[in-house]
Amino acid sequence: MASEKVYRASTTAPVNIAVVKYWGKRDTKLNLPTNSSLSVTLSQADLRTLTTASCSASYPEGDSLLLNGEPSDVSGARPQACFRELRARRAALEAADPSLPKLSTMPLRIVSENNFPTAAGLASSAAGFAAFVRAIANLYELPASPSELSLIARQGSGSACRSLFGGYVAWRMGEAADGSDSMADQVAEASHWPEMRALILVASAAKKGVSSTSGMQQTVATSGLFKERITSVVPKNMEMMEKAIAERDFAAFAEVTMRDSNSFHATCADTYPPIFYMNDVSRAAIRAVEAINAAAGRSVAAYTFDAGPNAVIYYLEQDTEAVVGNLYSVLSEVDGWKASAVEGLKANVSFDESVADLLKNGVSRVIMTSVGEGPVATQEYLVAEDGTPVKSSS
Repeated sequence: MASEKVYRASTTAPVNIAVVKYWGKRDTKLNLPTNSSLSVTLSQADLRTLTTASCSASYPEGDSLLLNGEPSDVSGARPQACFRELRARRAALEAADPSLPKLSTMPLRIVSENNFPTAAGLASSAAGFAAFVRAIANLYELPASPSELSLIARQGSGSACRSLFGGYVAWRMGEAADGSDSMADQVAEASHWPEMRALILVASAAKKGVSSTSGMQQTVATSGLFKERITSVVPKNMEMMEKAIAERDFAAFAEVTMRDSNSFHATCADTYPPIFYMNDVSRAAIRAVEAINAAAGRSVAAYTFDAGPNAVIYYLEQDTEAVVGNLYSVLSEVDGWKASAVEGLKANVSFDESVADLLKNGVSRVIMTSVGEGPVATQEYLVAEDGTPVKSSS
């Protein structure tokens, strides 16, 4: 029967790691940030969320989400805001063309899988909500641009708005009270600077002790450094970072990336009571990067840390030996290395013994990746034609 038809659309979406950080909200309900931010979209060959959005008149009443095989609550304000905005856009299409099936009235069944740890400081919510919004937009056949959809994804997870694009992406904080100008745009395509690489040192795959949302609220309320960061530090960093990307100037990119990460974590430490997302392993990674750069006589590596202990180290392909070769010499026993990428690499840095020991004992895996593209529609479905959830084949 037509009424039992299951409509489906699938997409993958990438992780992005900010080089100028978003931290703090000026409106918690609309997820409006206190500052602009800029990120690098990472390759989906290594880090991605796969999401299938489906709807059917035959589904039980109410929307549902299955995340990594476990039911996830969608009754909260964030997913509900996304559902509401996307349904309104579909309803407008249906009103303009009565021949369209009334998908906006049907319950939604969303099934999503990450190929990386969730809630461990690897931007899982960014990829997750970007895939969530893009998949439903595809299901509803909405003519919205990625920037328009970023307005919706932002309400689910702030950084998700940046994962609707590939390459190098800015989230403009905007000024309008209703958030209508707080959206993402692409600063440069991945092909503009394709040599960019990222090595992620996973220091902990455990769920964070202080969530980003809670941490932001505490920082905004109590940090004396925070105002200086949003009024002076970040605007300057945005300007310098966009220039560095435009000119493919890695030395400038590296300095802004590391300074901004330091500034962000300084405001966390200045929060009362203080918030510490980094740990001893994180700090050892910083010392390792400093040693690598000192040996090279220039900045060949740039560390950055989101709200978690994992180190993301950016470098250019031509400096693989200087960066990866030296870290591999310490972490060769850790899982995740790509054999073809580390074969024949030599090390020329002798790390401090305490730094080497902390890395050896504290890094659980590495992820080697590069700059990549935005969401991609796929024919791999996590919901079967009869509406039954299925597992990914990949």
